[in-house]
Amino acid sequence: VEPIDPPSFMELAKPHQVQFLVVNHSPQPMNLQLQMRLSYMSGVAVCGLSYKNLGEIPGSGGSCIVEVTLIALVAGLLRVQGCRIVELTTGQEIPQPPLFNVFVEDSVEQQ
Repeated sequence: VEPIDPPSFMELAKPHQVQFLVVNHSPQPMNLQLQMRLSYMSGVAVCGLSYKNLGEIPGSGGSCIVEVTLIALVAGLLRVQGCRIVELTTGQEIPQPPLFNVFVEDSVEQQ
């Protein structure tokens, strides 16, 4: 999972859409689901469902793009993490490294 043009700044409590590229490096097609686990996230949460069914992704480099809406809950420098890819046929979970860092500004403090 790789963020596509991730934001370097976000506004506190304002939803922000982020796109992610999901690539299947396995030689076999996989029926995948992207999950954002709140228990592994800090200061940021997903707006709406915390998972997205991606369907069957072809093997050997097959990919798809998925959009997730994030909202910052606190100001400061945050690390967006807690992403898992789940192969729905087998139940195998593939934890992902932290996706990106973002600085969250509180627009109320700046006025």
